[in-house]
Amino acid sequence: MERNIVLSENEIKEICERIGKEITLKFKNAQKVPVIVGVMKGALNFMMDLIKYIDIPVFIDYIQVSSYSGTKTSGTVRLVKDLSFNCENRAVVIVEDIIDTGYSMSFLLKHIRSHNPGEVYVCALFDKKNARKVPANVDFVGKELEKNDFLVGYGLDYNELERNVPYVYSATKEDVERLNAYLDNEAK
Repeated sequence: MERNIVLSENEIKEICERIGKEITLKFKNAQKVPVIVGVMKGALNFMMDLIKYIDIPVFIDYIQVSSYSGTKTSGTVRLVKDLSFNCENRAVVIVEDIIDTGYSMSFLLKHIRSHNPGEVYVCALFDKKNARKVPANVDFVGKELEKNDFLVGYGLDYNELERNVPYVYSATKEDVERLNAYLDNEAK
């Protein structure tokens, strides 16, 4: 089955190297070790590859929010897992897979700022500016997207499937039907 590849494995590696260098440069003279916060589950692949290219000490933490059902955002964001690391007076870099409507990032920024960090930065593998419903600034961008396609692979999922695919592709109606067949089989 041929897929519409949006980011290949090699392109992902290049993005991680580039952003890793940008983050290293930004925080190389920081007074306190910065905290890299991965947004579960979608950004975990990206964050784990990204931190390999950050050449300064960093702390790692995770946070989880939920707003999607199938291929659509619900518009309601809820906290599933909070930070476990004290980020007070530290720079925090939120690592996200994709920023589209901005609802989740707006929620995350407000929530993380309630932990009194020194500064908060946003890093995203994908930035879909044309899908914004609320403002969301991205400090470190992997790739800007013009199309509002539904993406899966490399952490991005369709009902928890395809996170393990090592590249990102634009899911077609046939892809969704194929994945639904897996899910239907699981329900039996």
